Amino acid sequence: MLIVSLLVLAIPCAGIAGYGIRAYMGKIKLSSAEAQSQRIIQDSIRDAENKRRELLLEAKDQLIKEKNQFEKEQRERRGELQNVERRILQKEESIDQKSAQLERKEKDLDVKDGENRKKEEELKKSFERYRQELERIAGLSQQEAKSMLLKELEDEVRFESTKLINKIEEEAKRTADKKAKEVVISAIQRNATEFTSESTVTTVSLPSDDMKGRIIGREGRNIRTLENLTGVDMIIDDTPEVVVISGYDPIRREIARLSLERLIQNGRIHPARIEEVVEKVTTELEENILDEGEKRAFELGIPGLSKEALYHVGKLKFRTSYGQNVLSHSIEVANIAGIMAGELKLDVNLAKRAGLLHDIGKGSVVEGEGAHAIVGADMAKKFGENERVYNIIASHHNDKEPDSFEAILIQVADAISASRPGARRESLDNYIKRLEDLEKIASGFKGIEKCFAIQAGREIRVMVSNDQVSDDRAVVLAREIAQKIENELKYPGIVRVTLIRETRIVDYAK
Repeated sequence: MLIVSLLVLAIPCAGIAGYGIRAYMGKIKLSSAEAQSQRIIQDSIRDAENKRRELLLEAKDQLIKEKNQFEKEQRERRGELQNVERRILQKEESIDQKSAQLERKEKDLDVKDGENRKKEEELKKSFERYRQELERIAGLSQQEAKSMLLKELEDEVRFESTKLINKIEEEAKRTADKKAKEVVISAIQRNATEFTSESTVTTVSLPSDDMKGRIIGREGRNIRTLENLTGVDMIIDDTPEVVVISGYDPIRREIARLSLERLIQNGRIHPARIEEVVEKVTTELEENILDEGEKRAFELGIPGLSKEALYHVGKLKFRTSYGQNVLSHSIEVANIAGIMAGELKLDVNLAKRAGLLHDIGKGSVVEGEGAHAIVGADMAKKFGENERVYNIIASHHNDKEPDSFEAILIQVADAISASRPGARRESLDNYIKRLEDLEKIASGFKGIEKCFAIQAGREIRVMVSNDQVSDDRAVVLAREIAQKIENELKYPGIVRVTLIRETRIVDYAK
């Protein structure tokens, strides 16, 4: 029991003693940690101070270096400024010297100018005295003498130029006339195709007069639909078994003709069927036009034409000029120009190509676009043709100046094809009026005795008075008549002006 009691008392005492021992040991450890932290703080302060001193030294070194660099740059700039100042001073001295020299020269010039003015006044007075003396001696004023001199010079120059023109023309005729005739005759003989004439109306035959009512339709709806779609007028009158298609556009007339023939053949005629047939015929005709252009280009041996160019060539099949089919005319021009180019050792392919395309503007020209030659040249340019072809097409009626021999050949071939007998059709009234206009223009000039239009208006013969018109004046007069005809008349081909001056001397032997 005692032992138990002692144990009970010993246990708390042992716990209290242990706690005391631990507390004491903790105080010892705490004081040691504080001492260590103090040492660490002092070491950090020393390190920081040392670092601060090092940075301060580095900053001072950098500052010294920059100061030295700045002072060096300042010294260099001062040296440059001093050099600039020296150069400026030298220039100022030079300018001052030149200014002084200019002032001296200006004074010298003023003196000389005064002397020159005095001399000029003296010369004017002397010239005036001489002029008055000359006018007194000659009995003419200065203006009268000048006019007389200019008139004499003008007459002399006109006479000399006329002589020179005559000489050049005679030389050209002697050397070129024979060869030119051979070439042209050969080209004409090898190309004399026939031409078909077309008017502004086309007729379609009907199997019976009963078909007219079916074409007209109920309240005229069939014929109105057909006219609206094709752009032509259809005339159904008392003419038995015939429908007349009227229109200025031959392609539209052809579409209307083919469409009407198919409708008649099929027998079913109503607006829906008419629209279907017209659309189909239009597509087929466009394909045929392109095929026609390709065929003609192949026949002539002209490669490389664009699809658009071939299409417009094919359209010429449906165009006429003075009753002459334009496509046939273009083919003939290409052949004639090609033959002449071969004879003259020129570019045959270029001549044929330009000959086929020269009237391409006639297939598309409308009011306001200008001459068909310019329109055709612009079209050819869009189709990828080169500048030489452009110039040949534009100049074949002299709307532009020709710049090659091939361009002249196309003009000649065009005139041959258009003016040869049977090529074109012209009404009697227009024919007579054109002849009368030719004779009237020639008769309007002074010194004309008689004039006659011959060779279907291709030539005009003019008889002049021997007393009123000299040989030199005759040359100028022929050119003036030709120029007036060009300006005032429209005609196919060319008109030759032949002026005749005859001197007759009669004497008798007795």
